Amino acid sequence: MQKLFLVAGLLWLLSGCSGEQAVLTNGDKVTVQFADSQWLVVNYWAIWCAPCREEIPQFNALAKQSSALTVLGVNYDGEQGERLQAQMQQLKVGFAVLLQDPAQRWGVARPQVLPTTLLIDPQGTLQATLVGPQTLESLQAALAQAGFTGD
Repeated sequence: MQKLFLVAGLLWLLSGCSGEQAVLTNGDKVTVQFADSQWLVVNYWAIWCAPCREEIPQFNALAKQSSALTVLGVNYDGEQGERLQAQMQQLKVGFAVLLQDPAQRWGVARPQVLPTTLLIDPQGTLQATLVGPQTLESLQAALAQAGFTGD
């Protein structure tokens, strides 16, 4: 429960453009406002994607590591409601999942390969697109290479 409040709090702290919805593991919907001062790690996943399933714990761990970044998910199949919530619970997704694909926001096409992860800097600029499964170490290295310095 404490983790859900932390995720909701992080999303609430984001400021900037408004209106995009995300769902938490417990099914609560929150409004996501993409913002300055936060790095975003946006992971595209699907229930049928074996590498996606394997990397979810890595993103959960990354989300807990730094208050200077927010991990968000995008269900590739566009699931909503109870189906999305059930998939999130099955995979133990510990971060919020956006209800709309935000790729156009950063001028990129919808990924054609899963898993795919976008690294967005605090100015809203796409810094890297990571294709393929990630580990906590590969995510940390990619963030550092993109200029993320942590808290």
